[in-house]
Amino acid sequence: MSESSPKYWLMKAEPDTRIVKGKDVKFSVDDFESIRTTPWEGVRNFEARNLMKEMVVGDKVLFYHSNCKNPGIAGFAKVAKEAYPDYTAWDSSHPYFDPKTKQDDPKWFMIDATFIARAKYFVPLALLRHIADSSNVEPPDEIGYIGVDGVQSIKAMPLVARGRLSVQRVDEDSWNVIQTLAEMGGWDDLTLGKKSTTKRKSTTKTPTKQATKKKDNLEQDQAPNPGSNDISLNAGKTIRKRKIEDDHEGDETIPKRRSTRTKKMPPS
Repeated sequence: MSESSPKYWLMKAEPDTRIVKGKDVKFSVDDFESIRTTPWEGVRNFEARNLMKEMVVGDKVLFYHSNCKNPGIAGFAKVAKEAYPDYTAWDSSHPYFDPKTKQDDPKWFMIDATFIARAKYFVPLALLRHIADSSNVEPPDEIGYIGVDGVQSIKAMPLVARGRLSVQRVDEDSWNVIQTLAEMGGWDDLTLGKKSTTKRKSTTKTPTKQATKKKDNLEQDQAPNPGSNDISLNAGKTIRKRKIEDDHEGDETIPKRRSTRTKKMPPS
């Protein structure tokens, strides 16, 4: 495929410090802009790996901040080198070491990506979900410039349909809508990330233990962030722990990506 007819992708990285095996796997848009070109090591999900193996030089990439308080699209990049074995999988000191892969029969691959530009306006996942979850075919007035077609393109994005995979396809229409949002902004006055809830009136003065449990479960299911894990507390109680939708990038058997690549850290 030539430079004039690229495919489009979305790739995730963690912008906040997280220490794995004594190493910081943080890789933010600041780091990416400083390094310019970087290997995309650490992907340990077969579907994500296979998608990277389809990439060719010149393909375009949405750079996405994941596993953080405000996930979303922070910049734009392109594929600079096609898939080759991810040598970090053979390094036992590396956070993403995989003892089941061999140098003469590599299981994991990576590409090199080159930074193109920051998003002038960070495009939050909350905005994309707000659009995708709406029953309206028209966009909100604040971003009316994306039109009906733009709404449909966002609704079709794997990012809002299945979310968690760390490497995803993006069609050209969706790429263009995201690029337009990143250039024009305008959604500051929108209320994002909240769903309206209706309180149910109790039919008894003293609800039973079973009724209280059902009510608690209903309120937990209505939490504004749909990604969650169940965690158990003492006394047999279970609560829903809210988590960012893209906390985990798939059914990975070893720690999730990103990134111990050599980088210049921005001034603190």
